Amino acid sequence: MIEANLIKHFRVAPGKKFKLKDYDPDWAGTEALEDLKKGQLKKAAAKFLAEDIEALYEAQQVLWASDQYSLLLIFQAMDAAGKDSTIKHVMSGVNPQGCQVFSFKQPSNEELDHNFLWRYAKRTPERGRIGIFNRSYYEEVLVVRVHPEWLDKQRLPPGKRGKSFWKQRYEDINNFELHLANSGTKILKFFLNVSKQEQKKRFLERLDRPDKNWKFSPADLTERRYWDDYMQAFEDAIEATSTEYAPWHVIPADHKWVTRAIVADIITATLKSLDLKYPEVSAEQQQALAEARQQLMAEK
Repeated sequence: MIEANLIKHFRVAPGKKFKLKDYDPDWAGTEALEDLKKGQLKKAAAKFLAEDIEALYEAQQVLWASDQYSLLLIFQAMDAAGKDSTIKHVMSGVNPQGCQVFSFKQPSNEELDHNFLWRYAKRTPERGRIGIFNRSYYEEVLVVRVHPEWLDKQRLPPGKRGKSFWKQRYEDINNFELHLANSGTKILKFFLNVSKQEQKKRFLERLDRPDKNWKFSPADLTERRYWDDYMQAFEDAIEATSTEYAPWHVIPADHKWVTRAIVADIITATLKSLDLKYPEVSAEQQQALAEARQQLMAEK
């Protein structure tokens, strides 16, 4: 596993000023790894990922059996940052019966007739399960903040839509996450921090490769024009909503193998920190098991 002190580097401290410029999207290792060639770095990251996938499988089994906690993973990022592939690779070893992934699109008319958290609250994981939000209610303080005209579709009561409005939404989110945490849901939030240059490279790859054409949308290019606005929205949202009970982690995303290794390690370490155990069997249950064994052994 990756060193704990290194993991802390990616976690956003609650209640402190946060600036994205302090987090390098091109990060690919500590000083001790700088002398390694790119192929060796990939190999080291793959080793970390393989170990964590195995450990994550074991941790998920105990999470499921204990039926006490749930885990909610939230992924936010600019387009082409690697959310889908990170989820695919990191969760490749878990039991699909205990894992749910939700990708939220534009809200329906029914969803617009409720508060902005309603459709997400319905999808939070039950005890024993891992829930994954590929984009989430944070879109309501990110893309909606960059495009405030979209608020008109939400049929809100009249009022100003200035700083106090967004501050209230941050508070609503914090209160919602605190409620989940108090009810036994561990929350991990990941911002996959891709650079504008790397996004351009990945967009061009999608355009150049026929097997990736389907991934490109003209809307992606339109949103890229608002890059600086999005960076400011991410800074404000992360600073306002990184808490002890629902921390944000800013993950370098210019190298996908690095992204996957770090995310997998944080998830695994969090589950292990719960110190969960398989349910103990009572003396009465042990007697019943012994009798069941006798019956099976007695069969011809």
